[in-house]
Amino acid sequence: MSYTVIYWNRATTDVYDVIRSQAPPGWTLLTLEGESKEGWLGQLRDADFMIVADWGITEETLAAAPKLCMVQHQGVGHERIDKAALKAREIPLALCPAGTTVGVAEHTILLILAVYKRLVVADTKLRQGTWLQWGLRSTSFELAGKTLGLVGFGRIGQAVAKRAQAFDAQIIYHDPYLKQRPAAATWDAKEVPFADLLRQSDIVSLHVPMTDETRRFMSLPRFKQMKRSAILINTSRGAIVDELALIQALETKTIAGAGLDVFEQEPIKADNPLLRMDNVVLTPHIAAGTVDALREKMRSVFANLQRFVRGEPIHDRVV
Repeated sequence: MSYTVIYWNRATTDVYDVIRSQAPPGWTLLTLEGESKEGWLGQLRDADFMIVADWGITEETLAAAPKLCMVQHQGVGHERIDKAALKAREIPLALCPAGTTVGVAEHTILLILAVYKRLVVADTKLRQGTWLQWGLRSTSFELAGKTLGLVGFGRIGQAVAKRAQAFDAQIIYHDPYLKQRPAAATWDAKEVPFADLLRQSDIVSLHVPMTDETRRFMSLPRFKQMKRSAILINTSRGAIVDELALIQALETKTIAGAGLDVFEQEPIKADNPLLRMDNVVLTPHIAAGTVDALREKMRSVFANLQRFVRGEPIHDRVV
């Protein structure tokens, strides 16, 4: 039997091709056409299933989709989805942890090294004709021997630890919600209280979900607990960090630098002071944005939709 799936996000043709390549035979993938919200809502009327990335889903969205049976998130951040409205319609929502771990872990290491080795400054100045062979030596660092503090030690935090161990970093972590503690010797990671992590770490890397409890929990008082030589890495969610406090901490040299893939407002505004700082490396929410990850995600997404069709329990259900 054929089903119609709508991709409730704007993307590029090549991304749509990857998604479509993983769909079951006979299934139809709808992609949004035009530039009007009214037009997009109109396309929902034939959708049996919805795949969403980072767009919101509201009562208005659901009202335009009378045939909708299930919403499948291609990631794990569901704060923009009206779960009460889904529950009222008895429409299940499922997440997709698959395809995220490796990309985010690799990107975390990338940001650490880019900040430490002043990569953006070196590249920019070289292109402008300035040869900084000696000019960055007093402000560049190695990951080896540094203490990496992981806030959150779930699948991504542990994947970062595994990779950081290969760089001879010392790894500590804090995660009061970890359901199963890893073996003490796992990647030589040591669990510590949060205050100790902030105080001891050369690098603080965030790997927690966005909840009411974690919203802006990286605040100015917490930046002041960090070493003045420390850097902050965020590949999790922008709202976990109080961005104005981070800007103040960077401007006053309360901390030494940051590597950020996520922001409180996305896309980031052109007048954001972070864009002018040479001790900050910024990327546009691309940590898990590889074609390898997308293929793996879509295989998992369509497998879950097929479970629903067969009447089997779906994986990673939220509602």
